[in-house]
Amino acid sequence: MAVETRSIGLSLGADLCWPAAFEALLAQLDLHLEIGGNIVRFEVERVQVEPFNLRGRPKYDLVLDRITHWYMHTREWMKKITLMDGVYTLNNPWSIQAYEKHTTYCAMMRLGLPIPETWMIPPKVNKDSGDEAIMVRRYNKLFDLGGVGEAVGFPAFLKPYDGGGWVGVEQVKSRAELSKAYDKSGERVQHLQQGVPNWDLFIRGIGVGPQVNVMKYDPDQPLHGRYRVAFDFLDAEEDQTARKIVRVINAFFGWDFNSCEMLRSAGTLHPIDFANACPDSQVTSLHYHFPWLVKALLKWSIFCAATKRPMRLNAHWHGYLEIADLDLPWQEKLEMYDQIARKHFDSEAFAAFCEEHLSHLDQLAYDYFGTAAFKEVVRLKVAALYPAHEIDQFTDHFFGLVQFWRKTEAERLGIQHA
Repeated sequence: MAVETRSIGLSLGADLCWPAAFEALLAQLDLHLEIGGNIVRFEVERVQVEPFNLRGRPKYDLVLDRITHWYMHTREWMKKITLMDGVYTLNNPWSIQAYEKHTTYCAMMRLGLPIPETWMIPPKVNKDSGDEAIMVRRYNKLFDLGGVGEAVGFPAFLKPYDGGGWVGVEQVKSRAELSKAYDKSGERVQHLQQGVPNWDLFIRGIGVGPQVNVMKYDPDQPLHGRYRVAFDFLDAEEDQTARKIVRVINAFFGWDFNSCEMLRSAGTLHPIDFANACPDSQVTSLHYHFPWLVKALLKWSIFCAATKRPMRLNAHWHGYLEIADLDLPWQEKLEMYDQIARKHFDSEAFAAFCEEHLSHLDQLAYDYFGTAAFKEVVRLKVAALYPAHEIDQFTDHFFGLVQFWRKTEAERLGIQHA
């Protein structure tokens, strides 16, 4: 049999911890898979930024990207390798550029998901010269900002129509607070979105391919405390609903790797923020949940590279929209949407692949995340973010939470916890 090598590229910014864990576990897996009459092995490399020939052939079969939402040179390289060379990328660079938060709200409203009432508001500040100034003088209509606030309903959130990281987000509880926040918003185009009333639970779901992890979330905590270590905070039906929502959103927009925030009110999960196709991935934020993410990224990347999963460059929305127009309760529609999403992600083939080729990953991950080598990875990440006098404290803190994950993982796998 011939030996083929599938090359996985990691396109990175400030990431330290998950790439190190990804690389270590891929090496320990030492895969030699019999696929299509050949033996397929894998290698991983961190992508360098350099000039590129538009007709040049890249060495990678798959690229896992973390910077195309803000670094234009890499975005254009990603477009080139997907369009010209058939490289599979996480995430689709076309989708990253095309779909901001505004589009995602519109699309999921169209599908019938319970998105809070949302209005778009023109920017407070416009250019004072050129065509924009002329357009503003001729056509920008004076409007009653407080009236918009009343139509949306207080409390509400004034926030940019795109971007992320909670930048420019302000809660407003009255006309006066809305006016003050709008005056500070500058040239940003804004959304005003109704606050979900009487919510009792905030969750965030991270999706990697068809895999979804739903976590309890507390945005009022500092970053290292927002993802809670909590269990059984959703009942079985709510848990399945949350997973379907994440999978449907990601499949709809062509995102392999994205997160979705939801608030529960009166038993209904309301998606409030779900254009996050570069989600939290650091041990300093995910801690207990970090091993799940690394394993999920490994499994999906290996599956896509091994099977030469074709890259879908454009959106296929017609099937969803046909369901949206049916006279059915939205939960029934959600189940039908999820069937499309699971097909998009080849869920059954993925599960079979993992069972056949990656069944030993759980044990390897359990072992690796308890090693001194991994603790050093945690220390390096902590040292990049925390002052010197806190490095030991927070290294022990985050490593300790991962050890708690190992304890619960040992219980799940039925193995002796070391």
